[in-house]
Formats: sequence, C-alpha cells, structure tokens
Amino acid sequence: MSDPVLLQPSGKGVWELVLNNPERRNVLNEAAIDAFHARLSEAEAETSLRLLVLKAEGRHFCAGADLGWMQRAAELSPAQNRADAARLAELLWRLDRFAQPTLALVQGAAYGGALGLVCACDIVIAADDARFCLSETRLGLIPATISPYVLRVLGARQARRYMLSAEVIDAHRAGELGLVHEVANSSLEQAAAPIIEALLRGGPQAQIAAKTLIRDYAGQPLNRALVTDSAARLAALRVTDEAREGLAAFMKKRTPDWEDDLC
Repeated sequence: MSDPVLLQPSGKGVWELVLNNPERRNVLNEAAIDAFHARLSEAEAETSLRLLVLKAEGRHFCAGADLGWMQRAAELSPAQNRADAARLAELLWRLDRFAQPTLALVQGAAYGGALGLVCACDIVIAADDARFCLSETRLGLIPATISPYVLRVLGARQARRYMLSAEVIDAHRAGELGLVHEVANSSLEQAAAPIIEALLRGGPQAQIAAKTLIRDYAGQPLNRALVTDSAARLAALRVTDEAREGLAAFMKKRTPDWEDDLC
C-alpha cells in the first residue's frame, strides 16, 4: 500500500501535502492520521518551505472518517478511545498553527473531518464540483474535534443549521458562508497560481508574525492592553533584517532578497 499522505516539493518554496488514497476517497483513519502527523513534522523541519499546499489525489478531497475506523474505536477501552480521538484533534491543532501560510485546494467531497482540515487552513480554493458536509449526526456522532475550527469559520448561527441538518453545501454556498475564499472557474491549479504568487512576495518572517497576530488577537476586546501590545509587536518587527530589506527594496524599486532567493 502506498503512503496515504505525501509531502512533495512544487518549486519556489512551495511544498504540497497530498492526501494519497483516492481509491478510498482519501478517508481519515489511523494510518492516514499517523502519516499526516509524520508529513507535517517533515514540513515543519523543511527550511526551504514558504507555503504549504494541502491537496488530494482523485475525484474527492476527503470523504471524512473511515467508518471501519469509527467502529474499531467503539470497541476500544475508554482510555484508548480518548487517545485515538486526541490523535485527530492534535493533527487539526498542528495544521491550524502551522507557522507558514497554508492553502487548501478542494475538489469533490469534503465531508466530516475533512471540513476540519479545510477550516484549519489559511486560504481555501474550491473546485466548482466541491461539496461540504458536517455529516456526523447522520451517523449518531458529533463533529467534536473539528468544531473549534468550523465554528470559527461559520459562526454559531450557521453551525447550528449545518451541524444539525447535515445538509450538503455546494461550492458556491460554501463561498457565501465563508468556508472557501474562492470558487475556481478553471482548474484548481490555475486558480491557485496568482494567490501563490502573491503569498511568495511577502516577507517570510512577517507572514509568520502575521499568523501569530491573528491567532492572538481574534475575538479579543479592543482595550489599552491590546493597543500597547500591537505597538510593541510592530516596534520589534521593524528593526529586523527582513523589515529593513523590505523597506529598502521598496524605496529602491527592486525586489527584496526573499523573492530573489526563489528564482
């Protein structure tokens, strides 16, 4: 059996994390989750990585949890069952907090746990045939481990509808709900190209700091402490070599060295 998740370079600092079990619609199970963890560790250690693209082989992005896995989990001891569920929860946490930008390209079905993967990525592009579903209640389950990421994207009001009804959400409705940023009118790769180009023009350390800023500030009240902290973050960043280079390049109308490094 081939590895259910691959990590492969795509050039110019872009690395692809590929769900690679198309015969089974890239379902999530123990093997897939373990492989995903391993490939994430490799990606975290890859010094050339500027952007991580999550994609899938075959017609479908991911059909969600392997039902055989769910049945096996029900036979585990309580401690083993909790540990098994925690493995998926930890995977979503790691993807959500991945330092560099992440981009998901979604085709076909993205059901159940796959919706957690999508919501944990920074940017999402969907093919016109993509469809999404929080299908857990149809199986007598709940979307527990993915819920922090789905709720952050959908908000509680829309989550009440789609978690309870398990309705299928087509690509254009997903765009209206904010699940995806763009629905591709052409191929996913063509739709992604200008976004990838834009991301690679940003300062690598600035993008990492921006992701941390968003994570730390989202949902926080606007108060004096937040204002003070925001000033401190800007002051700390603008004395870095990267910021000095970025400002100098802009003033001299040349590309900054991090773009030259990708040529």
